[in-house]
Amino acid sequence: MASPETTDQTRDGKLYLADWRRRVADLYAEVRQLSAADPEAAHFLWRQAREALYRGHPSSPVPAERRPDFRALHFAYDPGLRFELTLVADAAVPVDTPAQPGSPGDLPRFSAVALPASTGEAPESDRIGWLDIPLPGAVRRLAVFWLREYSGGIFVPFRDVTNGTETYGGGRYLLDTAKGADLGGDAGRGTVVIDFNFAYQPSCAFDPRWSCPLAPPENRLDVDIRAGERIA
Repeated sequence: MASPETTDQTRDGKLYLADWRRRVADLYAEVRQLSAADPEAAHFLWRQAREALYRGHPSSPVPAERRPDFRALHFAYDPGLRFELTLVADAAVPVDTPAQPGSPGDLPRFSAVALPASTGEAPESDRIGWLDIPLPGAVRRLAVFWLREYSGGIFVPFRDVTNGTETYGGGRYLLDTAKGADLGGDAGRGTVVIDFNFAYQPSCAFDPRWSCPLAPPENRLDVDIRAGERIA
């Protein structure tokens, strides 16, 4: 899960935010290891640890007065919604295209995308490719983004038919590796692991004062994804 951004500019506020990110990274390291043998057990671990953080950590995006009674809601685990998929290069700007001779080394070679945001401006990002997901009925495609801030990271937000009723209206996140939410993959084979059972609400679902990047139109699925976190 992504770390919330804090408005606490004190020394303790920054240390707590660093601690949040550290704990999230450690949790996902455990999840990746356990998932190799038992994805459902890894999901249970994730649920329990996540709820504890949201209830008790000072950097929780849940308002302080709601934390003691906070309970995370989830759909039943669905093993058919876990995939290891090849990251398909953007047809217009292939991932492995070398920079042109004489061009600056930091020249962007991906498609720049302005992601929508719940409020304010979303972080700058590049679309680095696509994941073709064999969902029931047909293959659906999700764009994969690289966030330019936080030293970079893979980001996969999505929307589906459950938004606004059973899940947050602005959609959910699958991956946000810049902040530790990383289910793994194989760089040598060009793959990324996604598991909709680990889909979670952004911080702004708990409190609208948070500014969250949201899924663009190309990441809106025309099916209901009844897996992962829900709000009702």
